[in-house]
Amino acid sequence: MLTRHHLYIGGRWEAPAGTGTIEVVSPHTEQVIARVPEPTRADVDRAVTAARAAFDHGPWPRLDPAERIRIVRTLAERYKPRQEELAQLITAEMGAPITFSRSAHARLPGVLIDAFAAVAERVPWEQARPGFLGSDILVRKEPVGVVAAIIPWNMPMFLTVVKLVPALLAGCTVVLKPSPETPLDAYLMADLLDEVGLPPGVVSVLPAGREIGAYLVGHPGVDKVSFTGSTAAGRQVAAACGAALRKVNLELGGKSAAVVLDDADPAAVADGMIVAGLMNSGQACVAQTRILLPRSRYHEYLDALAATVDGLAVADPVDPGTQVGPLVAQRQQVRVRDYLETGRREGARIVAGGSDLPSGLDRGWYIRPTLFTDVDPAMRIAREEIFGPVLTAIPYTDDRDAAAVANASEYGLSGSIWTADNERGVALAREIRTGTLGINAAYSMDPFAPFGGVKASGIGREFGPEGIDAYLDTKSISGVAARR
Repeated sequence: MLTRHHLYIGGRWEAPAGTGTIEVVSPHTEQVIARVPEPTRADVDRAVTAARAAFDHGPWPRLDPAERIRIVRTLAERYKPRQEELAQLITAEMGAPITFSRSAHARLPGVLIDAFAAVAERVPWEQARPGFLGSDILVRKEPVGVVAAIIPWNMPMFLTVVKLVPALLAGCTVVLKPSPETPLDAYLMADLLDEVGLPPGVVSVLPAGREIGAYLVGHPGVDKVSFTGSTAAGRQVAAACGAALRKVNLELGGKSAAVVLDDADPAAVADGMIVAGLMNSGQACVAQTRILLPRSRYHEYLDALAATVDGLAVADPVDPGTQVGPLVAQRQQVRVRDYLETGRREGARIVAGGSDLPSGLDRGWYIRPTLFTDVDPAMRIAREEIFGPVLTAIPYTDDRDAAAVANASEYGLSGSIWTADNERGVALAREIRTGTLGINAAYSMDPFAPFGGVKASGIGREFGPEGIDAYLDTKSISGVAARR
């Protein structure tokens, strides 16, 4: 049993204002494995007040950007020796298979910290440009202010770094609200931040639920909200920020399409879907759960997919051989089972998997990886984000039809195209309305490439220069003496 008694507020470990606790439950054993303090509105007030003072009067926004980059690189150095500890924590708190925790949950954030620091070194923080009316114009990039960063449970440390590090590099102060399902990795990050020498007030970490999240989003001391979560919750965040004319970034849901062209290798496609559609046990906003197959070779691809899905190892997430672990919470298990029943009622047919517990497991919030066929694009299982290990196979006629089916979604976050002809794949990619695409691979989040969605998948971009720009305002100063 892990127990923490304090909250990280304004760069200090502080006693919480209330007496409530958050219990962390193992998705595999269904037993409580940790307890941490539950913050109150008073704790949020303290955190925002500290962040406001640090931004308005402290040194952090006023440092030379090179000094902020140096401190962020120190954070990367402190982070890397803790990766195995972090992988174990994330597997314990949210059930990710330990191999995925090591390769993605724990390793990738360290890569991102270094990459974001490299991006910041190329930001034009201040530059003069010729004006039309004679004098030069000085253009400055300045931090946007106090940032509320709302982190979901599915990729907790990864998404913490995606928001926290660019905001810090920009010169912002941050109140971080991780999910109550995954507070343990957030505490590890707070420990690291406590070691790197940030000025007082720059970062607070408050793991909490929706009520505290809503209070933070609406707090008058906040200048910007960066939110990752469901589209339904994102609409509420957007409404609150709109009412306050507050800047907002939203990275929301997805129902992405993997388009298999008729020249692709069936075995390669089937192997690729282990990552593209079933990464993190299907609990990923970028999961490509609509698999579009050409009618001319539909059953060939379907058979390869079914064999692969049925062969996946579903077991205790601490076992290195496990490929699919439990879902994060019982509510997720119930939700996915409901979708499986909905698919059957609508006329789709399961050709691999199903809702029964995997063999050898009598507890835990597991769902067997499932593949549906006979799926009409209008069915709920083809339209709605399930957020579990459920794939739908949908036929199409030609490349033009494939683009039409892929685009027939309220979402537009990720996607992939599988083909032996790269030029054909890129041409089709240009016709699909989504924020990101991969050719012959699940979309990989390259830290130098902008990431984000269109339509109901969100507003704004993360990663790359765009990810740092999201935390900067642009100021122009005219009347500067013209350069000779």
